[in-house]
Amino acid sequence: MPELHFDGQTVVKTASTYGRDLLERVLSTFLQTFIGGIVITQPLDGSMWYAAGAGGVGAILALGKGLIARWRDVTNSASLAKGV
Repeated sequence: MPELHFDGQTVVKTASTYGRDLLERVLSTFLQTFIGGIVITQPLDGSMWYAAGAGGVGAILALGKGLIARWRDVTNSASLAKGV
């Protein structure tokens, strides 16, 4: 079995790649949930703050999933799918 050697630059690149992936997932989840919340709150005469709160909850859950994915399998991805 080949030995793996990591230097400082490799670790930074790995963390940077993972960080960009996780940030993209959290922001896209927030925007999708926020827009979905607005679509629901408008006809129900709800506050836009409810939509923002729903977006925040969705983003926090996406962050948690991404951190669990990293903890579970050290890769450059925040995905739980194998090989991603």
